[in-house]
Amino acid sequence: MFGFHGLFSIMFFIIANYLPDPVTYSMESIVFFFRDTMTFIYVIGFFVFWILYRCIVIFHNKYNLIVLRNNNKYHKGLFFFRKISFYAKGIKHFSSLEVIWTLFPAIILIILGIPSFSLLYFLEEFSEPHVVLKVEGHQWYWHYQVKGSPPYYSFDNINFDSYMIPCESLKLGQLRLLEVDMKVYLPVHTHIQIVATSVDVIHSWSVPSLGVKIDCCPGRLNESMLYMRRQGVFYGQCSEICGMNHAFMPIVIRCIKPSDFACYVSNSW
Repeated sequence: MFGFHGLFSIMFFIIANYLPDPVTYSMESIVFFFRDTMTFIYVIGFFVFWILYRCIVIFHNKYNLIVLRNNNKYHKGLFFFRKISFYAKGIKHFSSLEVIWTLFPAIILIILGIPSFSLLYFLEEFSEPHVVLKVEGHQWYWHYQVKGSPPYYSFDNINFDSYMIPCESLKLGQLRLLEVDMKVYLPVHTHIQIVATSVDVIHSWSVPSLGVKIDCCPGRLNESMLYMRRQGVFYGQCSEICGMNHAFMPIVIRCIKPSDFACYVSNSW
């Protein structure tokens, strides 16, 4: 028999397709927590709609529609409350039911709170970085500085600006409003520290597949850690409304092998 388990599996599959494919452990944990949370939402939603449906069926009466057409709202109201009084006999002061529907939400919040706090702690965990990526938000482009952390990587700071490629300059296969002239190259299986700031207004450096979203505030440094597990090209955008060209600040991260990254920073590509 198909049952609720199969129904929930289909719902999870549909919703999971709208989530980015996780690249880091943090994003993978966020996806798992989201799916676990949706389980409770499905059950609660089904129960609430079932109660609403039962109330509509029990208290529906064609006589009410006839009275409503005659604009006799007082008679309709009295009839409705008489119906409620009939069906509610014996449960007006149901203490056990009140205790149950008070304890159950509290238990659900505790069940969701424990992994939620663990996930927040995990997202803020800091490791010794091998590479430091400094992000500066400008109106309306990104400035990057890639710096190695000895003894893992020793190279001069790499500074460059990243602008969006205009639609009329796109090549076949490139994505509209997401391609940039200068990508950020980062190594996989490496601890990377992200340091974000801004020189004008508040920006937000966000790459969903990496599970990172950092506010870039003027005069302040925010940081986060990355540990990417596979190679690929991952896209993001500024997710803070920063002005008229806010929609034209894409982010492109290309994750490569550590050996290829060593060649990149030594300008031997």
